[in-house]
Amino acid sequence: MKRVSFLAGLAALGALGCGDTALRPIVRGDAGVPCTSCGDFPATPLIIQPQPANGRTIPADIAQTFGAPGAGVATGGPCLIEPEMGSLFPKNWLRPRFRWKPLPAGTIVEVRLHLDIEKNDLVVYTMSDAWTMDRQIWRLLARNAADHDIAVSVRSLAPGPAAAPALGTHGTFAIAPVEAPGSIVYWAIKSGGDTALNGFQIGDEKTIEAVAPAPGRCVGCHSSTPDGAYVAFSDADTGDGQFASVALRSGRDGSEPAFLSPAGRTMLSRRNQHLATFSPSHWRYGDRIALTLLNLEIVWTDLEAISTDVGVGWGPLTLDGDPGPVQGGPSWSHDGTFVVYASGRGTNNGGLLFGADLYTVPYAAHAGGTATPVAGASDKVWNEFYPTLSPDDQLIAFSRAPADAHDSYNNPQSEVFVVPARGGVAARVAANDPCPCLGNHSPGVTNSWPKWAPDATVTGGKAYYWLTFSSTRAESGRPQLYVTPVVRVDALGSVVTYPALYLWNQPPGEGNHTPAWDRFQIPIVP
Repeated sequence: MKRVSFLAGLAALGALGCGDTALRPIVRGDAGVPCTSCGDFPATPLIIQPQPANGRTIPADIAQTFGAPGAGVATGGPCLIEPEMGSLFPKNWLRPRFRWKPLPAGTIVEVRLHLDIEKNDLVVYTMSDAWTMDRQIWRLLARNAADHDIAVSVRSLAPGPAAAPALGTHGTFAIAPVEAPGSIVYWAIKSGGDTALNGFQIGDEKTIEAVAPAPGRCVGCHSSTPDGAYVAFSDADTGDGQFASVALRSGRDGSEPAFLSPAGRTMLSRRNQHLATFSPSHWRYGDRIALTLLNLEIVWTDLEAISTDVGVGWGPLTLDGDPGPVQGGPSWSHDGTFVVYASGRGTNNGGLLFGADLYTVPYAAHAGGTATPVAGASDKVWNEFYPTLSPDDQLIAFSRAPADAHDSYNNPQSEVFVVPARGGVAARVAANDPCPCLGNHSPGVTNSWPKWAPDATVTGGKAYYWLTFSSTRAESGRPQLYVTPVVRVDALGSVVTYPALYLWNQPPGEGNHTPAWDRFQIPIVP
């Protein structure tokens, strides 16, 4: 991947927002008019010949050799890794990739998709370990097949004489009636140990390098301002990033915003400062506020301030009743009325926590107030951390690990949960569990750092949300990014969750962490 300069990388992000000055957390779905007897699937099988053939090809009559659908011995067939059975795709997702555990060389695999509204089954024969759906087929399927189960079955035929094909994974996946909005920017550790922020729009099949630090510096946790015009990120002069300050830059040309006063710049430049968070309700002239974690304490900063005095340009957010002693991971509500954060024992200036619980506190014009534990996310048995508020402030996603496990950073025991913002029963999301074919289990695969997509979409009486998170479940053991839907089915915050979708556009040889999902305008990559 081509490395770009720090400012050029920011410029490559383009105008980060859509031109909106107010958050639009809920949009209404439009199901369209799909067909009822569709011809999206070809009438004859797709035969994917190996390249190079190495003296072996798939015969034209291979379908007759495999025989009737579902015929064969009960075991020994392909074990499907992608997609997970039971998963739910957004309509604008990457083309589905079907990937299975490697089989002996020369094995022919049949992939079959059946759908009640399709005239034909989609049947593919290949000797590869994966097959990715054609763009045109996926475009038509995404338009027509929302809310229909798509049955998947895979079989294999070993090289040489064979009595029957071997049956493998079978099940269903589905396509949601809505799209997943926005773009994802994430922290990547390159194969040589360098770090950068990479990004992509949902549906892009490649990533770009968006921000690369200068030599000897490290970029880290990052977010978008509510209008999408600026990126806030940790900028450190040490390789571990622990003593960072916060930088605020335009995605158009890498410049600082005109509204940032000299006092505001000075306050953002304080060391030991991380994790900027903003609210659309406090992002206008005369009220342009950032909340950050400064020396393990949540503080507010007036970016237009004329003074750096405490109580004038900045100050700590009062957290009455918080047992502390330190805070981490603040997430500011979109309506600007409250903040959710983790409170526990800290290990360094990045806000890594032991024994943390989640709390909410009023913002109250940066006065703060009484800190209230979040029921369902404040159990002393657990270390609860990395909270993030859904775009309508109704749900909190967070990471959870046993209280006696190590701290919040890169904790292999962590899992992702969702709880109503007002408190309730925390739901363990199904996406914590790796595909059975991978042979590993959760807890144990570092499911961490959940972040919501910037909008939820309501259609058919349901609210569709999307979460991204990182996990080490892949065969390489490196952290990779995944996405999963969370569907709220009633006003009480009851949710239905689904298996994880792997983002196959990310480089599998890199370690990918700490995603931010917002309206970053990533250039479309062909």
